[in-house]
Amino acid sequence: MGNNQATELSDLLVPYGILSRDDAMDVQALAVREGTVATFTDMGAPGPGLRLPATTLAFDALHPEGADFVVVPAQASSPALLTWLRHQVGKGATLVSICNGGLIVAETGLFSGQAATAHWSTEDKRKALYPDIRWTRDRHYIADGPWISTTGVSAAIPVSLALIEAVHGRAKATRIAKDLGVNDWSDQHHTNAYEPHLDGSAWPLAKVSCTNRWFHHADAFVVRANQGVDELSLALMLDAYASTGRSRTFVDTGGTDPVTTRYGLTLMPDPPPSSHDVERLIPTNVQTARALDTALRGIMQRYGRSTAKGVALVFEYPQHDDL
Repeated sequence: MGNNQATELSDLLVPYGILSRDDAMDVQALAVREGTVATFTDMGAPGPGLRLPATTLAFDALHPEGADFVVVPAQASSPALLTWLRHQVGKGATLVSICNGGLIVAETGLFSGQAATAHWSTEDKRKALYPDIRWTRDRHYIADGPWISTTGVSAAIPVSLALIEAVHGRAKATRIAKDLGVNDWSDQHHTNAYEPHLDGSAWPLAKVSCTNRWFHHADAFVVRANQGVDELSLALMLDAYASTGRSRTFVDTGGTDPVTTRYGLTLMPDPPPSSHDVERLIPTNVQTARALDTALRGIMQRYGRSTAKGVALVFEYPQHDDL
């Protein structure tokens, strides 16, 4: 589900795209209200607009018994959002927070004493604001009662596959993982490996968060999104390039009309950048969950190893050691 005001792009699209591949699941994308959902990328840059098929109000009218699971991306908070989440938990739903969507779930006030995780960068903030929650490190995802929580953006991939396995078995999860190009979806994780350290990670993180913006002109990258564009490839490629500190990303639908994604979301085109500013197109014809690998290779070739590693660290992506 997404707050129209602001919702993190990959947190929303990655689990939606993976869970929708399980044909035995009824997966619905909900907005808090009617209209376009404004998205943002992992480092806060604007993302494309999305129109979701239904609202929370429409869902409640059709499903008064509530949902089984509600995926909660990082997003802007609002009283309507928090109230709806509380009602869903009261009806028996499990909330699945992605990355700093854990802050939204914590804000409901329902989970005192339970174990949870979120992105490493908000650890001090989370502990200060919500000291009654047992914030846990070194787990890609944690299930404790009616709350499943994850670390960074990339954790949306393993937790989605783990959810499919829990509901419909290992065989189905394995088949979907193979189609995506994923070999492992365990909860193994080492938080310390992604935090800034003077012996290796501090400089890459500083580049993507600060110095790239200070000293470089931002290149314009365009992704051509045709009808049926895959949600995972689109989100991960846009999110990665937008997180370099040296790129702006734009969605081109071939005109002024929106397109429909693979699983039925409406993707709005961005106003085009000036033609002389466009550097290159971002490919989306890559194996879905491996889109992040493809993006990191492209980023490394263009901006260097440190910037690519910085993006991987921000995403808490385990393959960062390969950079």
